[in-house]
Amino acid sequence: MASQAGQPHFVGTRQNENGKGRTTMTHRRDLLAAAAAAAFPGLAAAQAFPSRPLRIVVPFGAGGIADLTARAVAKALGEGLRQGVVVENKPGAGGIVAGETVARAEPDGHTLLLMSNGTAVSAGLFRSLPFDPRKDFAPIVTLGFFDIAVLAAAGGRFPSMKDLLAYARANPGRLNVASINIGSTQHLAAELLKTSAGVDFQVVPFNGSPAVLTALRGGQVDAAVEILGPMMGQIASRTVVPLAVMGSQRAAGLADVPTVAESGVRGFDAASWNALAAPARTPPQVIARLNREANQALAGPGLRRQLAELNVRPAGGTPEQLGDLLASEIRRWSEVIVRAKVPRQ
Repeated sequence: MASQAGQPHFVGTRQNENGKGRTTMTHRRDLLAAAAAAAFPGLAAAQAFPSRPLRIVVPFGAGGIADLTARAVAKALGEGLRQGVVVENKPGAGGIVAGETVARAEPDGHTLLLMSNGTAVSAGLFRSLPFDPRKDFAPIVTLGFFDIAVLAAAGGRFPSMKDLLAYARANPGRLNVASINIGSTQHLAAELLKTSAGVDFQVVPFNGSPAVLTALRGGQVDAAVEILGPMMGQIASRTVVPLAVMGSQRAAGLADVPTVAESGVRGFDAASWNALAAPARTPPQVIARLNREANQALAGPGLRRQLAELNVRPAGGTPEQLGDLLASEIRRWSEVIVRAKVPRQ
């Protein structure tokens, strides 16, 4: 149809009161977008993510493997997201302070927890928690695993892990093995070794790794269970000797040091790990984005090199795999706590 003389002809256009035109198609598209945003607020949040810098809350002090891992990951993750990622250290109460901070944070993906096997331990160690490790966090990705080792003083009476275990079997209760605080990963790994190897020895807890080293070098204890990475300098200077690593494979850079399983404790596997998690109810699209960016970062040579320097084996994987890891670790360490009669706190 022809337009009337002197009047413009708008094809498929809606006139507003100001006389300005807007196409019907555009109007409908905006209505659909608004309806989708109202029906699926998580989708809208995911599309805007990240809208500000992220923070990774670390339940340990600065300078340790967990902190250094978090800082390396934060830098690489920030590059992928094109947004700043800062590390916030919140040590205290066995990880409860950091866990509660994240569990209560806005579930929008901007506040993350550096989860660890300590998170799993807390489920069995504490009588009550201000959060549920299984329900109040959304798993994102496993970052990496790092070794725990059985150490002896240089020139000591146990040249190998097999010798130490043989002595423990022949002399029940006479071997003294140091670890840090009761309920720590190192303490529970030592208790797991006792039951798995079918031996009896005394686990002697000390307040921190420096005290463990002093006792080991001074002959106050026969051996120690410690995180391997921070001990590499002592090993290089030959003040302590690694008898075995407690994980399923030999440690990089210590190819001649056997695993505990290779030393006669069949199937033994105890390693520390770190992961990223967000508050529960974080939109699935945000979790998927974080998982994708974290996996890409972990596959990059730069981050892999940094983690290798910390003696951390990069992991990666899906949120579901991390959820399975957390569930299995909660079961395992809860059983160790009960068997070892570790007092609940």
